[in-house]
Amino acid sequence: MGEAIICDVESVMKYVVRGEKATFHPGDRSKSYWPVDEHRVKIRDVRPKIRELSIERNGFVVVDEPTCVTDFTDAAELKRYCRQAEGVVRRLTGADKVVSFGPMLRSNATDATDHNQPAFGAHVDYGEESVADFTRELLPPDEAERRLERRHMLINVWRPIVMVESAPLAVCDARTVWCEDLFDSEVVGGLGDFNRRSLWGFNLAYHPGHRWYWVPHMQPWEALVFKLFDSDPEAIQFTAHSAFDDPNTPPDAAPRQSIEVRTIAYF
Repeated sequence: MGEAIICDVESVMKYVVRGEKATFHPGDRSKSYWPVDEHRVKIRDVRPKIRELSIERNGFVVVDEPTCVTDFTDAAELKRYCRQAEGVVRRLTGADKVVSFGPMLRSNATDATDHNQPAFGAHVDYGEESVADFTRELLPPDEAERRLERRHMLINVWRPIVMVESAPLAVCDARTVWCEDLFDSEVVGGLGDFNRRSLWGFNLAYHPGHRWYWVPHMQPWEALVFKLFDSDPEAIQFTAHSAFDDPNTPPDAAPRQSIEVRTIAYF
């Protein structure tokens, strides 16, 4: 057998201007204030390193995790998929309890709404404040406060619904993301709900030490699982991510179709 072809690429990454707070309106992006600082970066093919990855070391892993769910627009099937995503996170982390929220279908098809378009811009959604808010929404009051006193993590499970041909997702090795490069981001009307309270996370300012990765031709049986927040301040976290334009995308490439589920793992 011949050697596998390594698909490293270079692309423009949209960072935030250092020191600037951004306000993002995913339902009407024309209202957003996101001062962009563009940099051309190398995005490495992660497939040769998949077996070396660890959520605790890199902030993300790629797993073979087929799902029997095919209709993500059906409410019952989507709920079943969320339970599966919770199970994946529980198995990967050893958490005592995992809950999920905010499942989002994304596509760059021309008829997709603003809410469902991929997000082009290096960001981390969400931070401590929003994780605590969701915990209090999802759990009974006494349990929520008890869980928040112990270690907990916010972890995203991202999966293509069909093979990714355009607008792939890049993740930044969390070991190369420094707190001083993270700046507040307010998300207004996020997760498909215009009336939702603001969500708080971070946008990433450029640093030449960032190491970006992607999964070329990512398949529906594969999932990217990445950590966005950890209540342990010493732990690897803040896995920045962004959609990007692959320079090798053919003009007739199919639109990206993906689903992401946020989970909170409690220990």
